[in-house]
Amino acid sequence: MAQTMQAAFVEQYGEALVLREVAIPVPGPGQILVKTEACGVCHTDLHAASGDWPIQPALPFIPGHEGIGIVTALGAGVTAVKQGDRVGVPWLYSACGHCEYCLAGHEPVCAEAQFGGFSKNGGFAEYIVADPDYVAHIPAGLAAREAAPLICAGITSYKGIKETQARPGQWIVISGIGGLGHLAVQYAKAMGMHVCAVDIDEGKLAHAARLGADAMVDARKADAIDLVKSTTGGGAHGVLITAPSLVAFRQGVGMTRKFGTCVLVGLPAGEFPTPLFDVVANCITIRGSFVGSRLDMAEALAFGVDGRVKADIELQPLSAINDVFDRLKRGDVPSRVVIDFGA
Repeated sequence: MAQTMQAAFVEQYGEALVLREVAIPVPGPGQILVKTEACGVCHTDLHAASGDWPIQPALPFIPGHEGIGIVTALGAGVTAVKQGDRVGVPWLYSACGHCEYCLAGHEPVCAEAQFGGFSKNGGFAEYIVADPDYVAHIPAGLAAREAAPLICAGITSYKGIKETQARPGQWIVISGIGGLGHLAVQYAKAMGMHVCAVDIDEGKLAHAARLGADAMVDARKADAIDLVKSTTGGGAHGVLITAPSLVAFRQGVGMTRKFGTCVLVGLPAGEFPTPLFDVVANCITIRGSFVGSRLDMAEALAFGVDGRVKADIELQPLSAINDVFDRLKRGDVPSRVVIDFGA
């Protein structure tokens, strides 16, 4: 009789996830099997489960793209990892490896890319099948529950900061101090930048201050853009928008310094108006940033080894996933929930 595992499935978009007992998958050639120790819960999981993006995953599927665990089985021909290794199964599940984007280290936008917890079953399960060439290699000394948020929220915020091209000693705005934003504050400080935190929640702004942010601005204030400009001496050199808010997108462009770069990471539905005259006359760059490469992943994890970047986490069992999703919808998650499979 086949061994079984518990997994949380999206069976219908917008409805509660269904916990099911299913057979533990068997890795095929070129695949590995990972026994899940922890998996972070990302707002992207909620988007996927709601089916509210232009591209939708095929039903049913298992969400989760911050899964960390131990390699327990190898398919034929696998040499990149060995049994007993601790790895992460991230959003970028696999890519072709040979297109112009993969060759340039931009594999997340590969036309053949597959995504964990979306087009491939993810980490809301006790075991995950993964591609050994694209898993994250978790450094020794970094616990599974600490690593989980770093392989999505961490890499996404770290890469977004790099895309702003802000340098040490310059100002960066982090708009949205949630799962990504509270890590972005830490990465930016570790990289030598002055940080201005922007949010609509006083508690999250206080959190940013405890994490070392140099200035805090309440985005609900009518003069929020002017406050940022006066604080930073004319606007931030880089602006990173992690909030899934069109208002935050509009504000972010206004908070950007002449010749600065505003990077969009949050993914709200819809469009936002761009003040073309200001963008052109002030030579502002608006840039999207989508997760990051495997090299970005290794760099993002390295910050976590010595504690320079540490996610504030709340542990929950897999059985609580629907309650966690409900709280995400309400914005009632201060930082990052991690599903603890050892609970």
